[in-house]
Amino acid sequence: MVAREVCKDIFWVGALDWDRRLFDELIPLPNGTSYNAYLIKGSKKTALIDTVDPTKEYELISNLVKIGIEQIDYVIMNHAEQDHSGSLPMILEFFPDAVVVANEKCKDFLVALLHVDSNKFKVIGDRDTLSLGDRTLEFLITPWTHWPETQLTFLQEDRILFPCDLFGSHIATSDLFIKDERTIYISAKRYYAEIMMPFRITIRGYLDKVRALDPTMIAPSHGSIYQNPSFILDSYFDWTSDSVKNEVVIPYVSMHGSTLKMVEYFTDALLSRGITVKPFNLSKTDVGELAMSLVDAATVVIATPTVLFGPHPQVVYATYLANLLKPKIKFVSVIGSYGWGGKCVDVITKMLDHVKVDVLEPVIVNGLPDEKAFRGLDRLADDILKKHKEIKIVE
Repeated sequence: MVAREVCKDIFWVGALDWDRRLFDELIPLPNGTSYNAYLIKGSKKTALIDTVDPTKEYELISNLVKIGIEQIDYVIMNHAEQDHSGSLPMILEFFPDAVVVANEKCKDFLVALLHVDSNKFKVIGDRDTLSLGDRTLEFLITPWTHWPETQLTFLQEDRILFPCDLFGSHIATSDLFIKDERTIYISAKRYYAEIMMPFRITIRGYLDKVRALDPTMIAPSHGSIYQNPSFILDSYFDWTSDSVKNEVVIPYVSMHGSTLKMVEYFTDALLSRGITVKPFNLSKTDVGELAMSLVDAATVVIATPTVLFGPHPQVVYATYLANLLKPKIKFVSVIGSYGWGGKCVDVITKMLDHVKVDVLEPVIVNGLPDEKAFRGLDRLADDILKKHKEIKIVE
């Protein structure tokens, strides 16, 4: 991989990971990812913004060598997670005089995670600035735009925002700048759903501050650079809002076909009432696609058979993830089948303690669904239609 010029004396020096297919041993990466680091040459000082995953540290060093960097004065660490910070120890070996610039909490994390010498740091606060001579870096401390120590860096003169994980997308692409907003929209939304959605309300509080900076570019640490910042800012205003769509997501598992018959009938019942339906067979589903569907949906109906006395383990896993992601759904219900008894509804609803939802009357049947069960599913579909009409729905 080669370093590439963003604009005069500003270079992308990161790495592309075409083959990575799992992040945090949890998040699928169907299109790989990138680790973006940026080198800024000022008239007096040079700064590196973020590093790369430690598996790609030699690519970072190679890029710096190729553009003739003999000295780095500052390494700006916007975030301590290892896909951004992991190459910091090697950078400090090659450039021992470099000062690590980070906020207090980020410093503590870097000392703990990477054993960086605490004397190597310059600690900054919100809205502090750092001069590179003819260029000035401004720091915005934005906790819980992923981790509690995350921050944004703004290059004032060029009006380029370096937001680290915020506004990113997991995609390995040779395009330094976004060429097709339709394509990147899906990757960015998936990234938001998997990583940023739990912090939706916090992020929403920072968006006006970002827009007030009036950036000409947004250069995240994953994915391509936005030359049209309003595109991703408008998307985030939408995703972080409280507005939902007339959509029902149905994560389901069926062991012997009974629950599947209920899902198929219920899907048709919702469709006939003009409601968009997104069913996900959890034994086959990409977790990222399920997460992305939760960004806009008004309702989730979890469909599960009973395993011994509770919901199917795959349903438990999906429910646990949904609770962690904290989507803005308004309603939830449960449908499914049991053999001799169980507590599926109680288990599932208790697991959703981080999501503020109304629980609609479930439909649980013994064995194969019959006409009474189908009437119950029609009743639930009617309840959902009524509830959706009572709240603010966007098209």
